Amino acid sequence: MEFFPEFIPLSFPSSCLADERVDQRTCLICGDRATGLHYGIISCEGCKGFFKRSICNKRVYRCSRDKNCVMSRKQRNRCQYCRLLKCLQMGMNRKAIREDGMPGGRNKSIGPVQISEEEIERIMSGQEFEGEANMSWSNNGDSDHSSPGNGVSESNQPSPVSTPSSRSVELNGFAALRDQYLGTPVSTHYQYLPHLFSYSAHSALLAPQPRSLEPQSHSLISQLLCAEDLEPLGTPMLIEDGYKVTQAELFALLCRLADELLFRQIAWIKKLPFFCELSIKDYTCLLSSTWQELILLSSLTVYSKQIFGDLADVTSKYSPSDDELHRFSEEGMEVMERLIYLFRKFNQLKVSNEEYACMKAINFLNQDIRGLTNASQLEQLNKRYWYVCQDFTEYKYPHQPNRFPDLMMCLPEIRYIAGKMVNVPLEQLPLLFKAVLHSCKTSVSKE
Repeated sequence: MEFFPEFIPLSFPSSCLADERVDQRTCLICGDRATGLHYGIISCEGCKGFFKRSICNKRVYRCSRDKNCVMSRKQRNRCQYCRLLKCLQMGMNRKAIREDGMPGGRNKSIGPVQISEEEIERIMSGQEFEGEANMSWSNNGDSDHSSPGNGVSESNQPSPVSTPSSRSVELNGFAALRDQYLGTPVSTHYQYLPHLFSYSAHSALLAPQPRSLEPQSHSLISQLLCAEDLEPLGTPMLIEDGYKVTQAELFALLCRLADELLFRQIAWIKKLPFFCELSIKDYTCLLSSTWQELILLSSLTVYSKQIFGDLADVTSKYSPSDDELHRFSEEGMEVMERLIYLFRKFNQLKVSNEEYACMKAINFLNQDIRGLTNASQLEQLNKRYWYVCQDFTEYKYPHQPNRFPDLMMCLPEIRYIAGKMVNVPLEQLPLLFKAVLHSCKTSVSKE
């Protein structure tokens, strides 16, 4: 079996055509196919929903780079800060959003608006929302069901807001959810929401108080753990002393290892408590889109001792040629650097099996994947495990208030790395793994 299945590249729309037909226009934010005029400018459904959620939920994002990230259909979810910034710069009009948060524009005649750099900065920094930071729970918020109010985006990427000064702004998003679900009969999907609605806007500034784990959270985590195969990997990764491993031999080993990891993910999905709720098409679509991410997540966490132990011993016996070193691609260098950073992050966090199981479920339930038949169902399931994971980390690690956002911020990085690995030539994978495992093993031995 091949290490990577056939990859079908996604085609990107061309620039806006002169033709006035909407189906030939492209979104001014990300270049995806536009569906019409939304909040004053031509945009796609994804950017329309993102802008609405960001404004209604008073989101405060951060850019981990230089605030100039590329916006395309494939990359738009990697930086929420730059996506919202571009929405504002291109003229998306906040006044076109209905005050009650319901679908539909506030006024179809409201067009684009050009605002000053100072006003844009006030919105991006959250200063525009500070006057409403102590809003009562009874205030109406966004009823768009796309994401929890604690900073999750449409692809499960969290808003990296974790400092006390911005936490009160972040908690504002819970007001909408409280009104929406506590005032009406709770549906099956939302009966698992934990204690979060009882928070006050200033509670995050207080010292953590001991508490118990929600019974629903305990039950759901137990179900996820039952679906996991946490036994050591069966692929032989032993080598005799003095043996020199060739590139072909190391590549074959990586293929066998990838096969076992992939089969474990397929078996895991079929044991999930919500598997029977998924349609065959959605299950297939989710698996084909996330399998690389699931393998990467498991390799960096529950199987890391074998991967960075036994496999590292094998890769140390492989000596790349000068030609291989000189031909190593830029994509390979970027993947190597990001993998090393992510390994150190996970090694620092020491992710528990419970957190790993929740992260895996959250990553798998990606409602932003194209071709899904029931994205709203996946969105609700995603929210369920998002809150379960937060409940567990706050219960288990009360003195690590940033632990949950730190964990969630690893997911978009995993997705980015998995997407980049597709561009690394197959013959360069042995060198890539050797470099990553050597560096990570060396950094651990120095600690």
